[in-house]
Amino acid sequence: MKLSFKPLPSCTSKQNLQQHTLIQCVTITEPADKFTRNLSLTKTIKNIILGWINNTKPTSPNLAWTVTSFSGQSPGKLGKNWMEYQGIKNWEGLLDPLDDNLRGEIIRYGHFVEAAYRACNFDPSSPSYAMCKYSRKKLFHLSGFSGTGYRVSKYLKATSGIKLPNWVDKAPKWMSKQSSWIGYVAICHDQREIARLGRRDVVIALRGTATCLEWLENLRATLTPLPNIKHTCSTICCPMVESGFLSLYTSKIDAQHSLQDMVREEIARIKKTYDGETLSFTIAGHSLGAALATLTAYDIKQFFRDIPLVTVMSFGGPRVGNHSFRYHLDKQGTKILRIVNSDDLITKIPGFVIDNNNNDNKFAEKSGHWMQKLVEDSQWVYADVGCELRLSSSDSPYFNGINIATCHELNTYLHLVNSFVSSNCPVRATAKKIMHKSNNNVKCT
Repeated sequence: MKLSFKPLPSCTSKQNLQQHTLIQCVTITEPADKFTRNLSLTKTIKNIILGWINNTKPTSPNLAWTVTSFSGQSPGKLGKNWMEYQGIKNWEGLLDPLDDNLRGEIIRYGHFVEAAYRACNFDPSSPSYAMCKYSRKKLFHLSGFSGTGYRVSKYLKATSGIKLPNWVDKAPKWMSKQSSWIGYVAICHDQREIARLGRRDVVIALRGTATCLEWLENLRATLTPLPNIKHTCSTICCPMVESGFLSLYTSKIDAQHSLQDMVREEIARIKKTYDGETLSFTIAGHSLGAALATLTAYDIKQFFRDIPLVTVMSFGGPRVGNHSFRYHLDKQGTKILRIVNSDDLITKIPGFVIDNNNNDNKFAEKSGHWMQKLVEDSQWVYADVGCELRLSSSDSPYFNGINIATCHELNTYLHLVNSFVSSNCPVRATAKKIMHKSNNNVKCT
């Protein structure tokens, strides 16, 4: 597979670094196989089916991309303003132009998700396929992210609720992997980092789709009502979410707890352990992990009513639920920052969106009747949630054309966050020279 990506110039100490956590160099290695970690759904399903027919195993996801951080100055101290960076005011005044401290925090949480990818065993021939390769104590070190100031407190697993047919017993084991390691919970323990952040932070990091059954759950794109919700109104008022995402969050097999159970148990333990301390709960995820992060945040706020602030950092996440689900998220005070690449197909699925805030009265008068009926009857009408930081691969001088897999990669997102300035100037000053070489008509001031 050929990546559409221009090589970056060598990173040197002479560069004008604005923030120590910002990504100044993205190293790309051409994968040995023809599949990358986050392929389009079509290619991945085709690989799975052909692999089973030929009695072969799918190739392992590509882990060749690395992000290198360079220390130029001390990270910004959030201190008493930490709640603003966690979205208490919906990131007002921080997104456009992008605040440097917020930029650093987004990338920092992206690294937690990258650690989840690197720690997962993607080798289908391994007995521990789709499980974590490292111990909790060594996860950050062996994943290349030492010095985070956090300790992993619990590993998390997601279980598919799809009932497998009897013939699966004769198929390769990777096809029937029903429960897999999806991420972890980590708690900030370093006192200097706690002082910088202004509180003790708890991170839940969730990776994207990896196993066959996870891909199949992604295909279950119709909406389904959230369980244990009482309603006295019509279906249109019922909070509904994508069937497959809900299945992965709530399903359990035998003695294996669901992802929901594991999250609730760990949050309860943390609240008891650090009773009286100022805590923040940040759930970060990419792709499927971003969808599960949204469900996790909603569930935490519903189950633990005394937690004041839960924040989601969503990288390249698909749509999760309907308008009622968005309303309930807003009502409970869950803060979601969706980092979206305009060229990423995954952020435009599943289903379709009908804007509730359409101010075109003439259109509303003409289409209100059939539109209302469509919304009430359809299980495909979704709504985007939270606040959006919209980026674009097309604006970056480092990308050469649009590639579906590349546009969805987590490290593509981290690169775009690092280079973004504002909607009027989408690329940071450090990229000016390359931009001018590729297009003399493009200039940021």
